[in-house]
Order: sequence, then C-alpha cells, then structure tokens
Amino acid sequence: MRRLFPVTDPTDQTDPSVEPAAGADREWGLGELADFYAYPEPGERGGAAAWLRANMVTTLDGAGQHDGRSQPISSAADMRVFGTLRALADVVIAGAETVRQEGYRPARARAEFAERRRAAGQGPAPAIAVVSAGLELDFTLPLFTSPLTPTLVLTGAAAAPGRIAAAERAGARVVIAGDGVGVDPARAVAALAGLGHTRLLTEGGPRLLGQFVAAGVLDELCLTVSPLLTAGDAQRIAGGPAVRVPQRFALASLLEEEGFLFSRYRRG
Repeated sequence: MRRLFPVTDPTDQTDPSVEPAAGADREWGLGELADFYAYPEPGERGGAAAWLRANMVTTLDGAGQHDGRSQPISSAADMRVFGTLRALADVVIAGAETVRQEGYRPARARAEFAERRRAAGQGPAPAIAVVSAGLELDFTLPLFTSPLTPTLVLTGAAAAPGRIAAAERAGARVVIAGDGVGVDPARAVAALAGLGHTRLLTEGGPRLLGQFVAAGVLDELCLTVSPLLTAGDAQRIAGGPAVRVPQRFALASLLEEEGFLFSRYRRG
C-alpha cells in the first residue's frame, strides 16, 4: 500500500513529512492505518458534537455491490481498512436491509486495538446501531442476544410497541430518533452523541447513506474504488432523492494497493 496524495488537512494527526509506505508497496501495519485514519479531536470538528464517517466500496462503473453484497468487489486490503475503521469507531451504523443481506454479527474485540481503545475511553468493541422503521428484524440472532456492547436499534416514535418490546427483551437498546415511522438522520446523529458515541461510522447501505447525505450530516467519506467492472443494475453507494445542490467534499488522502484506491473525502 502506498500513499498517492499527501495529507494536508490540519485535523489529521499523521506527520505529512513522513512517508509510511515509501519505496516499494508493502502492507501497512494496523497501527499505521489507525494513525492515518484517526478521528478528528472534539475541538477540530467545527463545533459538532459527533463526527459521522461513511465507509463504502464501488466498482469502476459505479456499482456499490454485486449479487446484493459488497464482499465480491472488496479485497484483502479493503478489509484491513474496513476493520481499522470499525476499531476506531464508538458505534457502527447500518440500515436494516444491509444488516440482513450482509449477515451482520456483533463487532468483535481485537487485541491489536485494545490499548488504543482503552486510551480513548472506549469499550472493547464498537456497538452496532441498526436503523429500522418497521423493526422487522430477527431478534434471536447473536447481533442482538450476545454482543460485547449492547446493540442499538434506531427507529421512529410510531414503531410498533410489540416490536420495540421484542428488541428490548433480546437485550437491544431502542433509541427513538424520529417523530413518525422512520428515523430522522440528524436526530439519529444527535441521539448517538447524547449517549456518548461521538466517533460514528456508517457502512450503509445505499439508502441509509443517501439519507445522511440529503440531511447534510455526513462529515467524511472513505471510499474504496475497486478495479472491477460489473455492468448490470447494481445500486450506487448512495440512493434516494437527489440533493438540491451537489455537496462539495475535499480530498484528504489517497492510498493505493494492487489497483484498489482508498480515498478519503471530508466536508469542504
């Protein structure tokens, strides 16, 4: 893995004069990746209580998945970045459909990041937060019954009381983040910050990411560009109604390994 674009963002904690991957390509250590992708400190977030980062992968022709899943367009290096971003987060946010399609399980504790998480005041693993309007979820799955950190379920005030009760019986914590059936993205971010979760990571899917984009609450996009072409009619990484004015993000860094590009864009 090698750096293609030097970091000049003042919120980045790495030293731009040091090239961790100088010379031939090599596999970065997890500590190097964690330093490289460190969240901005609270005073560097422009007054925002929380920082919402998205991590997505896309093919060269814009497909955000293949056969309904992201794994076929990923790589070993992409999974190292994926694992590192999870290890840095307080909470991982995912839509209910993505949780079902990708077979989400509880986030696991990783020894390589244990000391870093302790120093940051974090638990052994991030919580998973599932965004669901109808709560049509299988609450017998390990994601709800046996996580290291209790799973959160974000829903609206109009959610069926019986489904809320089922989630709570399974051990999940239900968070109301909307006045109606669905979840308001800005309220979801505020609610998670109110619980002490300020390092937020969303892994989509496309509909949820589109909602965060439309609400103007996304701070950073970590986008892997996979050197594959799939054609077909797969979804893009973000879906839903178009924003009225396209939002400008600034390129913060760019890495490459075996043709995969690992870009990071921050709100401009």
